[in-house]
Amino acid sequence: MTDYNGYITTETIEGADDGPLAGRTVAVKDNISTKGVQTTAGSAMLEGYVPPYDATVVRRLKEAGATVPGKTNMDEFGMGTTTETSAYGAVENPAAEGHVPGGSSGGSAAVVAAGDADMALGSDTGGSIRCPAAFCGVVGIKPTYGLVSRYGLIAYANSLEQIGPIAPSVEEAAELLEVLAGPDEHDATTREAPDAEESYADAADGDVDGLSIGVPTELLDGADEAVVETFWDAMDDLEAQGASYHEVDLPSVEHAVEAYYVIAMSEASSNLARFDGVRYGLSASEASGGSEGERSESSGESGGFEGNWNESFANAREEGFGEEVKRRILLGTYALSAGYHDKYYKKAQDARAWVKQDFDEALADADVLASPTMPVPPMERGESLDDPLTMYLADANTTPVNLANLPAISVPAGETDDGLPVGLQIVGPAFGERAIIRAGSALA
Repeated sequence: MTDYNGYITTETIEGADDGPLAGRTVAVKDNISTKGVQTTAGSAMLEGYVPPYDATVVRRLKEAGATVPGKTNMDEFGMGTTTETSAYGAVENPAAEGHVPGGSSGGSAAVVAAGDADMALGSDTGGSIRCPAAFCGVVGIKPTYGLVSRYGLIAYANSLEQIGPIAPSVEEAAELLEVLAGPDEHDATTREAPDAEESYADAADGDVDGLSIGVPTELLDGADEAVVETFWDAMDDLEAQGASYHEVDLPSVEHAVEAYYVIAMSEASSNLARFDGVRYGLSASEASGGSEGERSESSGESGGFEGNWNESFANAREEGFGEEVKRRILLGTYALSAGYHDKYYKKAQDARAWVKQDFDEALADADVLASPTMPVPPMERGESLDDPLTMYLADANTTPVNLANLPAISVPAGETDDGLPVGLQIVGPAFGERAIIRAGSALA
C-alpha cells in the first residue's frame, strides 16, 4: 500500500468464487458494517467495534464475487469535506500531492485514484461521494434516495444519505451500481426502480446525441475561475458530441446550504445520542481511566455509575468525539431545542421542499442538469480546518441534490492550469441513473 493513509484496516474479505464482480477488489468506507472486521466511522468513539453482521451492500458485494481489500479512511462520522477530521489521521490526495482528497469518502476515492482498489463504496450525505471523486479525478455516483439499501450504514443524517459507487470510469461505476441497487427487506426506505430495458452498465454508451442539458447559473456564481473555465470546456465537448445546453434557474439553491446543515446537524444530534458510553461507544470508564462498570454502593438506582451520570456521559463523548462532530451535535441540538425548532428546523424543511420543486421544474425543460461538482479545486491540506464555515460553503453545488433526493454523478472534466482535478456534476430526475450515466460516459 502507498503512504497516503487511504485505508484504516486492510483485512481482506473474500467474496464468492464467481459473479459479475469476480476478480475485482472493492474497498468499503469505514461507516459501512462488515461482519468480523472493525468498523469505526473514522472515530475514536467506535475504535475496536466489530459488527456481528454485514451491511446489505457488503453482502451483495460478496455474493457478486468481489473481494474487499480493506476499510477506507473517512471524515469522522461522515462530517467533513476534506477527510481531515478522521481519528486515524488525514488522507493525502494521490492525484494532487499536498492537497485534500475531498470528503467525507476521501479514503474511498483515494484508494481508487491510487490503484489500490478497483472500485470502492462511499456514502453521500451532502456530496461525500461526488466531492472526493471530483478532487481525486475519478467517478462517483450518488444514487436516488431509496435505490440502494442503507441497512448497516452508521447513520449521520438518515433522510439525506445514500451509499454509492466510486470507480475509475463511468462504466465500472455503473457495473458496481447494478450490484448494489434494489429493494431490501431490512430498509423500508428502499424502492423498486422503474423497469428498464437496459442495465446501468449498458447505459454507459456515450451516446448524448439530442441530449438536452440545463445549466443552473446559480451553481456557477462565485465558483473559482479555473473551475468555471474547465466546466465550460467540458460542456463544449458534450455539445460537439450532439448534446445541447441552455441556462435554467434554481433560485432556491441560495438557501440550500443553510437548510442542508440545519437538517443534517439536527439529525446528527439525534442519531449520535446513542453513543453515550453505556449503549454504544467508548465507555465512561475508558474515558476516565476508571475500572469498568463501577457501581455506586449508596445509590438505589438500577445501573447507576459511581459519581454523576451526566459527568460520565460528558466524559465519554468528550474523549470519543472529535471537534467537528461536537460542533455539529451542538448546533443540531440547538436547532431542535424548544423555542428554536420552528425558527430553524421547520424553516429548513420548508426550504427543502422549495429546492425539490425548483429541481422538478428545471428537469421538466431538460433531460439532465450540469454544473461544476465543486466550486473550487482541491484545497491544500490544513487550509480549511480552522475555517469550518468556508468548508461548509464548499458544498454549495452538491447539497441541493441531497435535499431533493435526486441522483447525480461526478465525472472528471479536466484539470486547472496547476494540474488540479475538476469534476463535472450531472443531475437527473428521480431514478434517472441511466440518463446521468449515459451523459457522464461521454466524458469518462
